[in-house]
Parts: sequence; structure tokens; C-alpha cells
Amino acid sequence: MALKSVFDASVIRAEFDKASINTRFIPLIWKYVIQDPDCDWEDIPSLPSSAYTLLRSKFRTTTSVVHSVLESNDGVTTKLLIKLQNGAFVESVVMRYDTRLGKYNGKPRPGGPRSTLCISSQVGCKMGCTFCATGSMGFKSNLSSGEIVEQLVHASRLSTIRNIVFMGMGEPLNNYSALVDAIRVMTAFPFQLSPRRITVSTVGIIHAITKLHNDVPNVNLAVSLHAPVQEIRCQIMPAARAFPLERLMNALQEYQKKSQQKIFIEYIMLDGVNDEEKHAHQLGKLLEAFQVVVNLIPFNPIGSLSHFSTSTNQKVTTFQKILRDTYDIRTTVRKEMGRDISGACGQLVVNLPDKRSISSAAPLTDIEDLHKQ
Repeated sequence: MALKSVFDASVIRAEFDKASINTRFIPLIWKYVIQDPDCDWEDIPSLPSSAYTLLRSKFRTTTSVVHSVLESNDGVTTKLLIKLQNGAFVESVVMRYDTRLGKYNGKPRPGGPRSTLCISSQVGCKMGCTFCATGSMGFKSNLSSGEIVEQLVHASRLSTIRNIVFMGMGEPLNNYSALVDAIRVMTAFPFQLSPRRITVSTVGIIHAITKLHNDVPNVNLAVSLHAPVQEIRCQIMPAARAFPLERLMNALQEYQKKSQQKIFIEYIMLDGVNDEEKHAHQLGKLLEAFQVVVNLIPFNPIGSLSHFSTSTNQKVTTFQKILRDTYDIRTTVRKEMGRDISGACGQLVVNLPDKRSISSAAPLTDIEDLHKQ
């Protein structure tokens, strides 16, 4: 039987309980492994002897390895191709951003260099969105919670990660238990990430949205809406047929009532499909009762996989102006990062480049801070 990741929290806790080993040792083991992922179990000091025996027989420090590191010409984006224990691959993207270069409410922003990690939750995706490269892979498998957390472990060797966005390969809410377990690990010792700096993106899995706030309070929700009416959503997002827009909006209303948090709305701009002025007005009316931030996303080309075109800058500007001026909806245009290494939104699909070592990566300093835009 394959050894489990030590970061599979529910598994290691169950095994420790079964062996009558105090689970308080688990975060200390994680802390040591984060500092030295290549360590031997015997290198970790002060564990009960039974813990060493159990760890050797059932767990690995990490079950995945970084196959290659691709640096974007933009100088701020790095894509990690990660090989899982079963031989499959997933991609994670580190985005570096210096908040002092922008403004917030018209004033200079505080802070400095930060990093955001875009994490995958599945190998492939079953949602089949026609504008997304990952959807062209089909669904292969769910990641375990440990495999999700290990992406953070690998990325942390390159940069101090402050924000997490579950916007990589897969539909996070279709791997719900592993997602929740992973977030709980990330927000506890030793990672101690703030839940308010973690964003979960979904196409709109209604039954999971209704549970999310109770299971992982204060985590941000981003909804891949991409169209203001059900007909267009179904054309570009086949999975939308199972989640009618009216029911989705009711679920989001209930979610916002419980969480008292803004909801991020992701909207990909497809020329002639969903980017006309009438669509902006339809979207404005759909969202005017919500506290949201709409993020307009330029469509990223994915080779021969799509017949879509990118909306013109003028169309994007007009769309944004309607939402802002007519409906008073905070609206941003996503800065595209890593397009040249297929690391931008909608471009994650496994291709195997020549292997490069982690040590060849440029120093990182990053982020794309979704939470304060």
C-alpha cells in the first residue's frame, strides 16, 4: 500500500489515536518537515518511540515532488509542475506583487512584497468550461488533503506565501472534504495563514456553498459566474445546467447573510459572447443587492482548444464603467500574470517541459492581493 502524506491531517490523527499517541505531536512534526522536507523521521527530536515506528510504516514527509519550475518573462510569476505519488501531475502558480506600487482608496497602499499561491484541488476537472484549458483534460482524480497542502510546502521553499487562492486545476467544492481538511491545516500551527487570506473559487456547487462558511469560517468565496443569464452560462459552462442561476443566487444570498463577507465574482470577458453593454446591465441588476467585488478577467488563449476571442480593451473599460457608475459595484480588471508560461487564468493544463531545479528559480517577492483590491 502507498504511504500517505504526513499532511493528510485526518489520516495521521486517526492513526495516532489508534496507536494511543498524543496528537499534539502532529503540528510539531509538520513544523519540522516544512523546514526540511527531505528529513528522515529519526531527525525529528523528542517524539515517542511508537511515533517513529508509525511514521516509518505509514507516512512520507511529502508524497509529491517538484518536477519543474517555469519562470515567466514578467519577472513576478512562477509555475510549479508537481508530480504526485501516482504519477499524475498538477500545476501551482506563485504570483509576486509589491503592494506599495498600487493605491487603495486613492492613497498609497501599506505593506510591501507579498506572495499569492494559486493551488490545484484536482487532476483535471469535470466542469468542462469551454474557455478553460484544464477542462479539456477531463477529470482524472481528486487530490488528498495532504497533496493539496504539499503544494504550499513546495511553494514555501521559493517564497513566503501570504495568500492562497484555490483557482488552479479542478473544482475545489467537488473535492469538498479534502479542501476543508487542507484549509484547516493551513490556518493552524505551523502554517498559521489567516482564513481571510484564503479564497475558494467555484463554478457554483450550491450544496457545498451552503456548508462552506460553517466548516471554514472567514474564508473568502469567489464565484466563477462568467455570464449574467442562465442561457449563456450553459453555453460556455456545461455544468451550469445542474446549478440554475436563480438557485445559485439564492444560495449566495444566504451565504452572504451568514458570513457577512463580500463575495468575489469572476467574469471572463469573451468577445461577442458576454461582453456587450446589455450584459453589463444584466450583471449589474443581478448583483446590485449583494456586497461583491467583480473581477473582469481577460480571456487567455489556449491554442486550438477554443474558438473564443479576447474582448477589446474598450469593451472591458465600458463594461467596468457601467457596473461602477450605474450600479455602484466595485469592479476590477485582473492583471494577467504568467501568460507566456501558460500560468494565467484558464491556462493550467499539464504539459511536461524540460526539468529545471528549484535552485534555478529567481528570488521571489510577491502577490496579487485579491482581498484588498
